[in-house]
Amino acid sequence: MIEWGAHDMNQHDMVFFFLQIGVMLAFALVFGNLMRRLHQPAILGELIGGILLGPTIFGMFFPDSYEWLFQASTTAVLSREAVVEIGMLFFLFVAGLEVNLSFLRKQMVNVAMTSLPSILVPFCFGVACVLLFPGLWNVQSTSTIPMLAIFMGVALSISALPIIARTLMDLRLINADIGVIIMGAATINDLIGWSLFAVILSTITSTSMLGGNVFFTLAVFLGLFILGLTGGRWAGQRFMDFLRRTMPWPSSFIGVAMVLVLLASAVFEAIGIHAFFGAFLVGVVFARNTQVRDQAHEVFYQFTISKFAPLYFVSLGLRADFISDFNIGLTTLILLIACAGKIGGASIGAWASGMSSREALAIGFGMNSRGAMELILASVALQYGLIHADVYVALVIMAFVTSMLSGPMMQKILGIKMID
Repeated sequence: MIEWGAHDMNQHDMVFFFLQIGVMLAFALVFGNLMRRLHQPAILGELIGGILLGPTIFGMFFPDSYEWLFQASTTAVLSREAVVEIGMLFFLFVAGLEVNLSFLRKQMVNVAMTSLPSILVPFCFGVACVLLFPGLWNVQSTSTIPMLAIFMGVALSISALPIIARTLMDLRLINADIGVIIMGAATINDLIGWSLFAVILSTITSTSMLGGNVFFTLAVFLGLFILGLTGGRWAGQRFMDFLRRTMPWPSSFIGVAMVLVLLASAVFEAIGIHAFFGAFLVGVVFARNTQVRDQAHEVFYQFTISKFAPLYFVSLGLRADFISDFNIGLTTLILLIACAGKIGGASIGAWASGMSSREALAIGFGMNSRGAMELILASVALQYGLIHADVYVALVIMAFVTSMLSGPMMQKILGIKMID
């Protein structure tokens, strides 16, 4: 017989839960649409909405009202965080659907030569900035410096596939040589970057049901990852064809995908790897090698982008005070080395592969967008105590600035216009 605990939701808790979710979605809608009008990713507007709604603005000017709405009910807060976590999982699934491995086969030499320095250069910059300036990072113990250095290398190496894909579509470059190289190189970057982040998380946590053996956990993770990229993708495409023939479409895909995302997330969490790797891998398994989403992918994409993902990105603004936790020196350092490493590394690689200097520089700015994936990585690192609030704020600002720079700089370099 189940005994209900102290944090069961009563009428009071339900009221606060619904109020929080409703207000967060309203801010996401308003500021997300504002950013769209400015030809910027809606995610950035949702983040701004969260910052305004969080301790930075609302909490500073109306502290009592902020406490009443967001802190009065512990049960409502826990329930909200659970919904936010599910939103992140579904967004990572959608991000996985954007992984188009056919890009790796097109322009293979250019993609490989662009990808390698675009990973290595920012990774080395990230590691070096921690090792050379340890006093900037608010590190409590010197033993954590090596892991923090590797994390910063990873944080500066990844790109943001969903935002990059949207930017290239708006610039009508998704099928051009430049677009193919950017998407192919960014795909490699993210697959390697998220794998390295999995290694970091498995090292700093001891929650694995596999007995806490880091090497065994990593072996299981790599096995699942390789299986997903090979046999999993083969089986996933045939399973989708089966669903299309035998069940209502696309509703059957949405239901099955939600079940598989939650099951895979549970498995990855159980083995000591964060749940979002499971959601991302399921997305990769079901991804189609086409530039246009099919009906099922588009429906799930719109469902996630309009409902779940906005809640997650608004919640990021609630996790820190972007004024009191703002460190101008740290933020400037991270922003400069992030741009120098990614733009410089990608541009040099693209130029060495035979692209013109102008095209190479455009590729560098195209891959410089961090956006949503950087925000997720930073929030998980903050959750596990790997970074402090000032580093989190600096990474969020870096993701924001690089995403805003990407499209306009490519327009200016290439002399093209964005779709209205």
